[in-house]
Amino acid sequence: MFLGLYNYWIVVLLMMIGFYIVIAHGNLIKKLVGLTIFQTSVFIFYISMGNVDSGSAPILAEGVARYSNPLPHVLILTAIVVGIATTALGLALVVRIKESYGSIEEDEIQIQDQLTEDKTSC
Repeated sequence: MFLGLYNYWIVVLLMMIGFYIVIAHGNLIKKLVGLTIFQTSVFIFYISMGNVDSGSAPILAEGVARYSNPLPHVLILTAIVVGIATTALGLALVVRIKESYGSIEEDEIQIQDQLTEDKTSC
């Protein structure tokens, strides 16, 4: 019973790994990697849901009664492109944060922000 659902177990495992990386690490690049892993698990889940057992490609042929819908795969291709673009944007923001603060650790950035707020409020 559980062997046939291995792809869903992989999805859950990847989601937990990605979510843990985002929560547990303060390094901004590690957080982006965690988000990418989480996003990949969503892609796998969506493709798994769009799979039709014994379905063939949607090409008209004799003797084929069940067709797979190509729309989920097309949507995932679009989501992959958008995911790569947002990851690139996130990495560009991390570079700018590194230039401004001298660190990509979340705790150090927050400390520097608090110090600048304290200086401006006096």
